[in-house]
Amino acid sequence: MSIIIKDLHAKIGDTEILKGLNLEIPKGEVHAIMGVNGSGKSTLSKVIAGHDDYEVTSGSIIMDGKDLLEMDVDERSREGVFLAFQYPMEIPGVSNANFIRAALNSRLPEGEELDAVAYYKNLYAKMDALEMERSFTARAVNEGFSGGEKKRNEILQMSMLEPSYCILDETDSGLDIDALKVVSKGVNMLRTEDRGFLVITHYQRLLNYIKPDVVHVMYDGQIIKSGGPELALELEEQGYEHLKPVTA
Repeated sequence: MSIIIKDLHAKIGDTEILKGLNLEIPKGEVHAIMGVNGSGKSTLSKVIAGHDDYEVTSGSIIMDGKDLLEMDVDERSREGVFLAFQYPMEIPGVSNANFIRAALNSRLPEGEELDAVAYYKNLYAKMDALEMERSFTARAVNEGFSGGEKKRNEILQMSMLEPSYCILDETDSGLDIDALKVVSKGVNMLRTEDRGFLVITHYQRLLNYIKPDVVHVMYDGQIIKSGGPELALELEEQGYEHLKPVTA
């Protein structure tokens, strides 16, 4: 089972960003995408999640045999897609505990609801693993949070929802080394044979803590090279220039 992306083209407005991208993310594996600014990394994450600013003009995204492009954002989420944003949104007036609980309830059969005691027991256990204070449950989603707190909160949401495919769009952005270690620990706790990851990052340092199975290099809307974890080290040492396609 996997997400299979074939010859994907997508644009925002009149600007084409993805230009025939091919990628497969099997369950049980962590795939990292690295690339310069403007190469299309964040666009790819948002297109998979169903962001309506982007128009897919051709190609396909098949997840576990189902056509993801035929689903709206909510359907993709219920089917198991989770996107951790580079810049998580604030939701004033909605507490973290109620937000996550509502998301979980929406996945239950009609008429069923979560057991409150079991829910909070699970929530507190996940928060402890992410070194989050219990007071976070009563705070509005991401409102007044530091960058590191927002990222931990997204990993908490991901941990509670237990998606089939986790897409992390520059989760390391703005994190100090201590926060990076905690967030990475939370991600690694979720690694199973039944879950696939796509980790988007500029820097090799994140991959010291979230060890990828495969590293891809993205340039101008396409994957131009794939390899093992050593590819990230090569990029750290030599940069991206030596991998750019030679044009006539």
